[in-house]
Amino acid sequence: MTVRIAAFYKFFRFPDYTERRQTLAQRFCALGIKGSVLLAEEGVNGTIAGTPEAIDEALAALRALPGAESLEAKFSEADAMPFLRLKVRLKREIVTLGVPGTDPNSLVGAYVKPQDWNALIADPDTVLIDTRNDYEVAIGTFDGAIDPQTDSFRDFPAWFRAFRARLDAEGRKPKIAMFCTGGIRCEKATSFVKAEGIDNVFHLEGGILKYLETVPEQDTLWRGECYVFDERVSVRHDLTPGAHVLCHACGRPVSPEGRQHADYIEGISCAACAGEMTDEQRARFAERQRQIDLARARGEKHMARREQDA
Repeated sequence: MTVRIAAFYKFFRFPDYTERRQTLAQRFCALGIKGSVLLAEEGVNGTIAGTPEAIDEALAALRALPGAESLEAKFSEADAMPFLRLKVRLKREIVTLGVPGTDPNSLVGAYVKPQDWNALIADPDTVLIDTRNDYEVAIGTFDGAIDPQTDSFRDFPAWFRAFRARLDAEGRKPKIAMFCTGGIRCEKATSFVKAEGIDNVFHLEGGILKYLETVPEQDTLWRGECYVFDERVSVRHDLTPGAHVLCHACGRPVSPEGRQHADYIEGISCAACAGEMTDEQRARFAERQRQIDLARARGEKHMARREQDA
């Protein structure tokens, strides 16, 4: 059976999001949908998987929400269901920046279509910023992109304010171009940056996934694989699953080379987190991995496997 995966988000004014949660969850469950959906007053965000027909109906239900009519999704396929369950959650923000007053529904940077992205980032007057977390950047990014080396999106505002101070000290006022996996973080980042008083701000419409889907591989300025928030872990330029696996202890991606490291023990630790683990955590993770191995031997999935939010 072919499983279709849809990654989507839409900023729109959604005042009754709490009341809509149960109806959406029931509808998606009836369709056999699994994945993660976040609802907040500023909009919706999620990655879901199911049959192609179920995905079409789920997206139609989302587009029926007032203000979400133009919601778009990025699609890929998998041979097996990449999620273990369905989660429909209420949040303060559909992507957490943590800066009160940042509102992409009223202020946002200029959208740049994937086919126009190469020309923008090749311009010497453009500063290109990767708004993703450090472990995502480590496995792939665009040529010439700045890595803020943030642990979470919440760290971006402080980093950018320090970066802007350096630009001001140098007397530079470049164009600022930003990108992320599906477009949501860079779109919100442009709202924050514009609120900080910078005008020439751009972001990649549809994010890296739309770029990889749209731009021929021979023309790409993308290097490496793209981290995704499901059990595929990473995807190549053709959006097929990449070579990375997930460390189920810390949630970081692990390359084939990383799996050869002495600190990599499946389900228990990797080179990045081995020094962070207590004996109690190691024992708990080891028991979880034992249960996963038993379930795997029975041809089943184990529900305790770490699953990250979309």
